[in-house]
Amino acid sequence: MDYAALVARLRSHAKVARITRYGTIAEKGRSWPLLRLDTPGSPRLLITAGFHGDEQAGPLTLAQHFGTIARYARARKVGLTVFPCLNPSGFELSTRYNASGEKPNNDFLRYELEDGSEEGVLYGKDPAFRRWRLFKQGPQETRAIRRALERVRTPVAALDLHQDNYMRRAATYAYVFGDAQLYLPLALRSKKHLPLAARVQVDPRLVTDSNGFIWFHDGSVTDWFWRRGVRYAAALETTTLGAPKKCDAVNLIWIRGFIDLVALARL
Repeated sequence: MDYAALVARLRSHAKVARITRYGTIAEKGRSWPLLRLDTPGSPRLLITAGFHGDEQAGPLTLAQHFGTIARYARARKVGLTVFPCLNPSGFELSTRYNASGEKPNNDFLRYELEDGSEEGVLYGKDPAFRRWRLFKQGPQETRAIRRALERVRTPVAALDLHQDNYMRRAATYAYVFGDAQLYLPLALRSKKHLPLAARVQVDPRLVTDSNGFIWFHDGSVTDWFWRRGVRYAAALETTTLGAPKKCDAVNLIWIRGFIDLVALARL
């Protein structure tokens, strides 16, 4: 699916969501609209997807199933704010980065350490630091979503949909923040569709636990929302070698699961 077709599919959900353009990206002589979908309700879940253009399962899940997702949320009195494809030129080209080779993902935060130095990422579940600040630079895609998110009231939960393009097998795992036991039921349901990448090295310094979870303060949009005080935050990974229908099923498990978690905030 090219980006124009993705936009058309997203706009087909206008009956269940308010669809707006929060920015326009100019890449290689072309203009790309950046869309946002909002549904009524409170408390709210914020979903992002498509930071990496070759990780297409997230945007496709949202485009194909948004009507069903919106109805599920409405039945639980949960509002949705969704940014379905953050890197349109990368999506069109099926490349990790944008058409100019820039990296729209991560780079939302800078952490000041006790010695006064700054880092963009921190390892471990609860790393020590003095303070954090919002990083204002970066590619135009990152600046556009940052401007939009600065105007969004902090939601109860934030879920980011990704895919791993490096692991050479079908699998799923997740970067989580806070109490991972909250997300264990989602992981267990997911492994009916894709194997959990348990105790797997996904980065030179990162290894998943027995449930396929990782704690990593990577300066990403979910890290930023965690610092802003969301109750639930995770970045879900399926692998690009996973069958599209299975990746789709895992995405929907986590989306519905996060809607259920947000609904509990009312109790």
